[in-house]
This record gives sequence, C-alpha cells and structure tokens, in this order.
Amino acid sequence: MPDASDQEYTEYVTARLPALHRLAYALCGDADEADDLVQEAVTRLYQRWSKVSRAERIDAYVRTVVVRLFLDGKRRGWWRVRLSAVPPDPPPVSGDAGIEDRTVLRAALTRVPPRQRAVLVLRFLHDLSVDEVAHTLGCSAGTVKSQTAHGLAAMRRLLGGSTPTVSAVRERS
Repeated sequence: MPDASDQEYTEYVTARLPALHRLAYALCGDADEADDLVQEAVTRLYQRWSKVSRAERIDAYVRTVVVRLFLDGKRRGWWRVRLSAVPPDPPPVSGDAGIEDRTVLRAALTRVPPRQRAVLVLRFLHDLSVDEVAHTLGCSAGTVKSQTAHGLAAMRRLLGGSTPTVSAVRERS
C-alpha cells in the first residue's frame, strides 16, 4: 500500500475509532471484547483498504464488519468459552439513577440473542433505518422488523414489563 493510502487509512481509523468502539461495546457489553472486535475490524479494513477507500459508504462497510465479527463470535462452540477461577467484579454501585438504569438495560441487552441484540443496537442506538440494518446484516427488511419485534419483546420480559423508550435507551448508553 502506498504511503498516501496508509495516511488516508490512519486518518479514517483515527476519526472513526470512538464510534466503532461504541458500536462494539453496545453489541457485546464488555470493553475488552469490544476492543478485540474493533481491532479485528480495522485489521480487515487495512487488508482491503485499496478497494474499500474508493467506496462511497466506508462507514457502512466497517459497521458491517464489526457486527458480523460479533455475530460470528457468538456462533463459536462451547470449546471457545473462557473459564476463570474468579467471578468477574460486579458493576460499581452508585447513587446515580442514570447509571443504575443503564446497567440494568445493558444487562438485559446481553441476555437477548445476539442477532436480535445486533438489530436493537443498530436500530435504536445507532439510528439506522430498517434497510440499512438489513444491508449491514445481509438479510431482508422483513427479517429486521421481526428481529426488532422479538428483541423488544425479550427486553420487555427481562425488564419486567416496563418498556424503555427509544430516547431513554439512547440517553442511557
């Protein structure tokens, strides 16, 4: 790759890294796993930069890579599960109701099946249209709509019937 192309890649990734990390973290709920997803995505982007840099929608391509890496990771078998002798630290306790609500929402979101979680994150946290989500996931608009309905129903069940509004979800993440 020529030096000018390397510089363009570096500038693009530097500018988009925070947004990519937010997307990855919203999908997996773990900062370390989000870092791994973003690292893998930008590595794949670098490998294909000569072609991708000429595309009109680079952001859509990278977002698709992150989401598909997340979904592929969830398809791994039990032999890929990491076990540890010590349970993870519980989330910090705070008097701030916003942090508590965000923690409850994030915990519920991690219990939603991965594909439904990806649809909910893309639709409600990243404001993508049904068609954009369908393109990102490589499925039909009808599938996105049904996955959204099933995902929201699962969230309602997990949250005890309370229905988070779209603005409340955005504010809390």
